Amino acid sequence: MTLADLKQTQATWEEPVSTRYHGYEVYELPPNTQGFATLEMLNIVEVCAPKLGVDLARLGPLSVDYWHLLVEAKKLAYADLYAYNADPAFASVPVRKLISKQYADELCERIDMHKASTPEPKGDPVGGTVYLATADRWGNLVSFIYSIYDTFGSGVTVPGYGFVLNDRGALFSLDPTSPNVIAPGKRPFHTLLPGFLMKEGEPVMAFGLMGGNQQAQGHAQVLIDMIDLGANPQAASDAARFTHAQATNTLYLESELFAKVGAALSARGHHVVAANGEDMGGYQAIQKGVDGVFRGASDHRKDGQAVGW
Repeated sequence: MTLADLKQTQATWEEPVSTRYHGYEVYELPPNTQGFATLEMLNIVEVCAPKLGVDLARLGPLSVDYWHLLVEAKKLAYADLYAYNADPAFASVPVRKLISKQYADELCERIDMHKASTPEPKGDPVGGTVYLATADRWGNLVSFIYSIYDTFGSGVTVPGYGFVLNDRGALFSLDPTSPNVIAPGKRPFHTLLPGFLMKEGEPVMAFGLMGGNQQAQGHAQVLIDMIDLGANPQAASDAARFTHAQATNTLYLESELFAKVGAALSARGHHVVAANGEDMGGYQAIQKGVDGVFRGASDHRKDGQAVGW
């Protein structure tokens, strides 16, 4: 890497991608980030649940069907994520198709509510990220994320300035057939996801959930907690989560959740492991309520806080 390479790098203004989920507009960043996986996962849940006879709000999170559907939706969304995500300046990423309700409908037949599927073993980047949300008295909301990727990034600190260069290039592929194959001037697969929620054109919530490959699947989980189950932002943060590793097809459940539904999910063919909160990502959010009151949330699984003044 040369100084010329860095000099040619330019920041870009990106239009977000979005889908509607039960009356809300969910916004995520487009490729080369994993944002469309959240939208595809939510579409699968919304479209396929009625076809499969599943009502998440009625079942609640103590139901094995609840978690089985979410995990199977995640597997399908991440299969497309790892197959297609790349720098759109170098590859054609069919985002419009992947986040369409019609495509979600086509995927419903691939979900068996009695048996876990086995995805292609790909992906699962790690992460080391800071996320924050902020709002002002006039109702403006900002969803912000920053990351140098791995621990201490590249390990190279810029002399005289004190910031560390990232090592996001680690997420390139060396497979020459991959749309994410490494190339000069190309942006790698990115995990970074600042999320945003709106309803009828009005801002509702700035939110994020840092944690490598957990981000997209974590976004979907906290939104389902809020929209389907009626949780407030902090309750959605405190609720139990899963993380599924596509590369090993391992389903990690927080210990209390594992105790309640782990055996039942294992009986359906999931490779289930008890885990702690460190694996579940770190969530932060600010919600603008219809009453004009802001509600902040910060995940108990990590350092952070919600502050108002």
